[in-house]
Amino acid sequence: MAAKRGGALLRGETGSSRATFLELFLDLSLVFGLTRVSVRFIEEIEHGLTVLGFLETLILFLALWQVWRLINWVTSRYEPDAGTIQFVVVGTMFASLVMAVALPRAFEERAVPFVVAYLVAVIGRPLLIAAVLGRHPRRTVPWRLAAWASGAGVFWLAGALGPDDLRFGLWALAISIDMVGFVLGWPVPGLGRAPVSAWRIAGEHMAERHQQIFLIALGETILVIGISYSGEGFGRLAAAAFTVAFITTALLWRIYFHRAGHLLAEALRMARSPGRLGASASATHLVMVLGVLLTGVGYELVIVKPFDRVEPAWLIFVVGGPALFLLGRTRFEYEIFARVSRRRVLAVLALAGSAPLLLLGTPMLALSVVASVLTVLAVLDARRGRNLPMEPSASPLDRTDPGGANFPT
Repeated sequence: MAAKRGGALLRGETGSSRATFLELFLDLSLVFGLTRVSVRFIEEIEHGLTVLGFLETLILFLALWQVWRLINWVTSRYEPDAGTIQFVVVGTMFASLVMAVALPRAFEERAVPFVVAYLVAVIGRPLLIAAVLGRHPRRTVPWRLAAWASGAGVFWLAGALGPDDLRFGLWALAISIDMVGFVLGWPVPGLGRAPVSAWRIAGEHMAERHQQIFLIALGETILVIGISYSGEGFGRLAAAAFTVAFITTALLWRIYFHRAGHLLAEALRMARSPGRLGASASATHLVMVLGVLLTGVGYELVIVKPFDRVEPAWLIFVVGGPALFLLGRTRFEYEIFARVSRRRVLAVLALAGSAPLLLLGTPMLALSVVASVLTVLAVLDARRGRNLPMEPSASPLDRTDPGGANFPT
């Protein structure tokens, strides 16, 4: 009887596979979180960006991503209309909001609230789900997740409570454990592994959630563009940077959704093992979202100081952000069509090759070069696809997990 009650928590075969309004509500906290990541990057730049400062902010971003990614897999495998799952989603939203509030000073005086909120999300969620599953065979999956999160939690807490000079190393180790656990399937002695690549998930739901997170990232850049320009008194120089920044965001949207972006839902729906493709797409979207986020930081630099002398660190954001997005988009093309887009590879090389010359120019020139490269790529995409029907997906990842999963999917 307990197993039957636990089974009711899993998604049914006939239920809707669309993302729910509750999940869109959850994403509001993520929007705020991404703005806090941008704020921290800007503050690091203002105080002289260092490799350590960049990596610290990256760790905080990865923690936010880990919380969103795990709750996304939960709602794709479990019934989102169940009271327990709704409670978990709302609780995750609150934890994400606390993390976002603490994030700009998380490596300073707000380390403890950031870590506590993170651990509540990644440990409390699987423990609650395991309790509700009762004797259902799938109960071992959340137990594995909780075990790995608890192991990493030791280092998260040690970093938050220990000396400041040890915080970066301990938190870098902690987030590495969290992400390696996701990749390996959280293996535990006696329980085996539970790779997400073998999970039976709602493919259309997973596709929607990743498309939505990408749009959220683009939305964050729109916020940056608007806020930065509104604070510059509508000057003509800032207006030019404002316009080029908006065009660049529109091009990122166009390049993402060209064919592969539209076919993610179909590829996941038709896959024999959608979990495998979903796991790969999740990592790819992490790269693309980070690229867009860095690009947004670059927008603020360009709008505020469009014709100042460009600083080397600024090109990490103005040029490096779009290049990182294109690298992720190249991988995305391979995931859907089993091919490597030479146009995108050449665009990345063009951006990287132009960086030394752009050091001699201005931020506005750098962003204009980026917009030009993206425009050429978008035009070539449009020309290649003109009058051609939408080709079917041919994902090379459409096969079952090679490692096997010793748990009921």
